[in-house]
Amino acid sequence: MVEQPRVFPADFTWGVATSAYQIEGAADIDGKGPSVWDQFSAEGKVRNGDTGQVACDHHRRYREDCDLMRELGIPNYRLSISWPRILPTGNGDINERGLDFYDALIDALMERQIQPWVTLFHWDYPQALEDQGGWLNPQSPRWFADYVRVVVERLSDRVQHWFTINEPQVFLRYGLVDAINAPGLQLSLEERLLASHHVLLAHGLAVAAIRSVAQKPPQVGWAPVGIAMMPATQSAADVEAANLAMSGTPDNLWSNTWFNDPVFLGSYPEAGLREFGSAVPTTTPQEMETIAAPLDFLGLNIYTGTYVKSTGASAYEELPDPPGAARTAFDWPVCEDSLYWGPRYHWERYKTPIYITENGMANIDWVALDGEVHDPQRIDYLARYLGELHRAICDGVDVRGYFLWSLLDNFEWADGYGKRFGLVHVDFATQQRIAKDSARWYREVIHTNGQIALLASSR
Repeated sequence: MVEQPRVFPADFTWGVATSAYQIEGAADIDGKGPSVWDQFSAEGKVRNGDTGQVACDHHRRYREDCDLMRELGIPNYRLSISWPRILPTGNGDINERGLDFYDALIDALMERQIQPWVTLFHWDYPQALEDQGGWLNPQSPRWFADYVRVVVERLSDRVQHWFTINEPQVFLRYGLVDAINAPGLQLSLEERLLASHHVLLAHGLAVAAIRSVAQKPPQVGWAPVGIAMMPATQSAADVEAANLAMSGTPDNLWSNTWFNDPVFLGSYPEAGLREFGSAVPTTTPQEMETIAAPLDFLGLNIYTGTYVKSTGASAYEELPDPPGAARTAFDWPVCEDSLYWGPRYHWERYKTPIYITENGMANIDWVALDGEVHDPQRIDYLARYLGELHRAICDGVDVRGYFLWSLLDNFEWADGYGKRFGLVHVDFATQQRIAKDSARWYREVIHTNGQIALLASSR
C-alpha cells in the first residue's frame, strides 16, 4: 500500500498576521489621535529612539502589500484596527477618514480573494483615555465597547471573523508592571488586578457589541498568549507538572488561567484567588457573566516554551536551557514542542476550537549580494513548529488554523526596528519590499496544505 502524504485537515485556515501600530505609520495624519505607543516612543523609550511614525508605511502602501499577499498565495490576513485612528480621543467624535482607510483596506483584500480577520485591540490604546486613568478607569470597558460598535457597524458587511483583544498578558505585564512597554507604569498588585479585570470586562462587552450589530453572522474570539510549558519526559508525573505550570497565576499576570478561566469557565481560578487574597477586585455575578460571553474560538499566540519536571506531588521545577541551545534573534529558545503542549493544554481545559494566531521567528535577515533575502533558519523553525502542531491535531486537539507572524518586518515595540519577523524584508529607509526565501516556502506550505512542512519536519 502506498502511504498517503501527511497534510493538515482539508478546511484548515492558513494566513499571516500584522498589527496596526507596527506597520501602518501615518501616526498623526488623516485625523488620527495619539496612542500610548506614540507617546512612549516620542519620549525616547524605544530602542535606538525608534518610533512608529512611519513604520512600514502601510497606510499609504496597503494596496502594494495586498498585492504581495496575493502573489504569495496568502488566503487569510489577520490585521488590527487602530482605536485612535477611529476615535482620536478614544471616545466621542468619529474620524471618518480613519474608517475610510479600513474600508478601502478590506475592499482591497477581498478584491484579491483574501479574507480579513480583524483584531480590535492590539495595544495602541488612545493616549487621551490613558490620561484619564486608562485601564484603571472603571469606564474603560465601556469606552472599548463603544469603539468596537463603531468599527463593527462599518465593516461587518464584509468582515465575519473578529478578535476582541490581543495578548492581555503582554500589554498588562510589560506596560503596567515592568514598565518596559507603553504606557510604562509600575502598578501595585491591587491596581494590576483591577486593570486586568477591566480588560476582561472590555472583552465581554465587546463580544456583546459585535453580536448585537454585526451585519453578517460573526465568528468571535480573542487572542491571549498561550504560555507553554513542556514536560521534560513523557512520564505521567512530568506531563502533570507541565499542566500544573501552565495553570499558574503569578502576580506579574503572566498567566493562562487568570485570563482564560473567566472567559471560558466563568470564574477566576481558585489558586489565583487564594494567592492574591484581598488584592482581587470586588466582582459581581453580572460582571462575570459579561466576561464569559460565549466565544466561537480561542486564538493562541505561541513562540516558545519552558521545560519542567515533577519534583513530587503538585510540585515542579523549571529546567534551564542546555548550553548552546538553539535561540532566535530575540533570544527566545526554539521549542517546537510548545506548539504541541500549549494547544493541547488549552483544548483539554476549555474545549473551544483553537487558531494559532501568532507564531514565527525573529531572525537576522539582510539583503544578500544576489539581491535576495535568504533565511533558512526561519524555514527550519516553521517546519519544526508546524510538525508539532500537526501532531497535536492528530492527537485530537481541535486546531483549525495558523497565522504566521508576520507578513512584514516591522516596528517590534520596545525593540524598535532591531528584530525582523517578516516573510517580507522591509528596507525602512526606502520602504522597498523583498520577499524572503521563507515567503516562497510558506506559499508552498499553503499550496500543499502543509505537506511541504511536514515532509521537512519528519526528516
